[in-house]
Amino acid sequence: MGGVTASPAPILLVLGDEELLATRAVSEAVASARDVDPDVDVREYQAGVLTPGEIAEMLSPSLFGGRRLLILRAGQDARKDLATALLAYAKNPDPEVQLVVQHLGGAKGKSFADGLRSAGATVVPAAKLKGVKGDRERVAFVREEIRRAGGRCLPEAAETLIGAVGNDLRELAAACAQLMADTDGTIGVETVSRYYRGRAEVSGFTVADAVMIGDVPAALEALRWALHVGVDPVPIADALADGVRTVARVASAGRGNPYQLASSLGMPAWKIERAQRQSRGWTPEGLVLAMQAAAEANSAVKGGADDRAYALERAVFAVAAARQDGAR
Repeated sequence: MGGVTASPAPILLVLGDEELLATRAVSEAVASARDVDPDVDVREYQAGVLTPGEIAEMLSPSLFGGRRLLILRAGQDARKDLATALLAYAKNPDPEVQLVVQHLGGAKGKSFADGLRSAGATVVPAAKLKGVKGDRERVAFVREEIRRAGGRCLPEAAETLIGAVGNDLRELAAACAQLMADTDGTIGVETVSRYYRGRAEVSGFTVADAVMIGDVPAALEALRWALHVGVDPVPIADALADGVRTVARVASAGRGNPYQLASSLGMPAWKIERAQRQSRGWTPEGLVLAMQAAAEANSAVKGGADDRAYALERAVFAVAAARQDGAR
């Protein structure tokens, strides 16, 4: 995720449009500077509104000496005169000053960011996590959040948390903090599932995940608990069908690298890895039977069956039986 060292870099370029990562990088720069000098003079500026006079004042030596940390927000908005002055300064920076430039990293102001990089600025990546690489980095982000708080998080637990909470880093960070506050710090899949089971989308996937590995007692417990607290049966039926479909698609793709399969299958690498684990013990014939059972449950639940809970329980047993009957 990036960060700064105990010895502050003369020029730090925080590059990217992920607000949480950018904010943290700047905060860490301030903390690092204060570790070196608790009395460091921290000043903050907006690039789009700086005047030539203010630029000169910002970069001129302090009358009173001492270390300074200059934070330039929205560097992509820097006008030509500001960019020119800062790039000239970057070639020979003041050893008592650290300049931190926050830049969104897009096309706007790209020449300024490129110039700082060429001048030797230390770059802290802060871009939004996207695509297959983003899936991998998001898992790493969750694990690092837990580690920084003094805990330990297994990769599978990080994947489960992302599946429950979503991709927003602020929400993931908040979820990690909550888990650390409410547990002993060892975060496994069961911990995450138990904590988020009250959410409809997690309840359904909790049921599906248990069924796909043949754990009927766990699946029934999750199902009955979800229905008891009022979770609508429809998302549970959808999750069960999605679980079977996902395992079937991943199994048919073979045992390739999840990160290479992600693009062709159109799903996150962590989901492929989980489905590859779940596919052990399944045969193509068993998966066909499971898909039929999931489709029947979906039809019954959405068609207004008299006992939708019974329809879901019957599907749990049917999918588990399909796995057992088709097991090699």
